Amino acid sequence: MGIPYWLDEPAPPLPVRTLDGPVDVAIVGGGVTGCACALALAEAGLRVRLHEARAVAEGASGRNGGFALRGTAASYPVAVETVGREAARLLWRRTEEELGEMEELAGDALRRTGSLRIANGAEEETELREEHDALLADGFRAEWVEGSELRPPGRFVGAIFHPGDAALHPGRWVRRLAAHAAEAGADIREHDHVASLDELDADHVIVATDGYPSGLLGEFENLIIPTRGQMIATEPLGEQLFTCPHYARHGFDYWQQTRDGRLLAGGFRDVSLLSELTTEEETTPVVQDALEQFVAELAGRPLEVTHRWAGLFGLVLDFLPVVGPVPGHDRVWIVGGYSGHGNVLGFLCGRLVASAILGRPAPEVALFDPERLL
Repeated sequence: MGIPYWLDEPAPPLPVRTLDGPVDVAIVGGGVTGCACALALAEAGLRVRLHEARAVAEGASGRNGGFALRGTAASYPVAVETVGREAARLLWRRTEEELGEMEELAGDALRRTGSLRIANGAEEETELREEHDALLADGFRAEWVEGSELRPPGRFVGAIFHPGDAALHPGRWVRRLAAHAAEAGADIREHDHVASLDELDADHVIVATDGYPSGLLGEFENLIIPTRGQMIATEPLGEQLFTCPHYARHGFDYWQQTRDGRLLAGGFRDVSLLSELTTEEETTPVVQDALEQFVAELAGRPLEVTHRWAGLFGLVLDFLPVVGPVPGHDRVWIVGGYSGHGNVLGFLCGRLVASAILGRPAPEVALFDPERLL
């Protein structure tokens, strides 16, 4: 039961590309960020070696809700308050572009379904209406959905439909991304734990482990708070109740229905909030019970649970990623802190680091500077 639904299929073997001796870039972490960065750098002709302590996608990249969403973990109005309107607009546009890049690489692992951000009550409805209006005012597509159109009837009061978002099979996607990187020349080493930066003979080192502490960055590990997210998957239902990813209660509840009819649901960390600030990748009865009751409510009947799992994501208090050289260690980069919004942001941030190393720094990197948190 501890195997994530997304990882419960055979992993095709990666192409073997063995690089001996020093490399231009060493990457620690075989999730979406590390693999995206490896692909961009290898395609540019650099010698790249990626180290993953487990197998590719077995961390957060294979344990999340499977949502590919534009923007950040913060709402658009909050992002405007945090970084300014022009920077927020730039960031939202960039994540929309990254979704297009992902679609080209992902094949059947990504479906453009849109997503629903749902209001659970009057206060959240007011916030979502403000966000809807702000998005439209700045030229973004968004649609308001009345509560009467949402399932289950009478449960929710309204929602924003984001038409460009997608449903993602994250395990299949990241394994496919790793294969693209290996085909481009990257040396991807699975089951290869890095205990010290001294092991890495490289001009640049990128630590891309998000909420999983690497032990490589000393006090700078504390910039990203490890947080547990738990999920379940059910038996296939006989009907399609939900056609796109849904998330409600400010992201504390999230669910989608897969192509084969299963309900996948996650969240409810707020039923035991302090216990979920942990590095333990284990499920707990209190959260699992809440999830099981929730999917029964969504379906209108109890459902058999076929998969239960947990993973870690990196939480940052201002809900912006942490991307940049580690202060005092110019050859070492820290990349992570997506606050549960990492499928698109992780892809973007891996590519941002690659561009910076190639001498083409993008303006978004300045928004994510680690020094803002010191």
